Amino acid sequence: MTHLIEELAAARRAANLSQQELADKAGLSRLTVQRTESAMIDPRLSSLHAMARALGMDLMLVPQGLRPELESFVRSGGRFLGQPAGIAAPRSVVDSLLDSPGS
Repeated sequence: MTHLIEELAAARRAANLSQQELADKAGLSRLTVQRTESAMIDPRLSSLHAMARALGMDLMLVPQGLRPELESFVRSGGRFLGQPAGIAAPRSVVDSLLDSPGS
């Protein structure tokens, strides 16, 4: 959770928003934003969601068992199917585009 809070605080700063401005956009109190960013409280998921949406972000809850595969997929740029080689998986869209004329 700490990583998520750090990302939200960094996004707020990158958007040049004060804690009060984020609070206003998110419909929260400045104190909630301040306490969340300083880890003074264990924030509610609804507060984190409101902060993220106000910053143009979405939160996505992922089952722990799928997290390693999802992280690998994201790091790869979404180029790999979630199946091991040799399972007769269909060709990826990226492969099809690379094989098309003019590539």
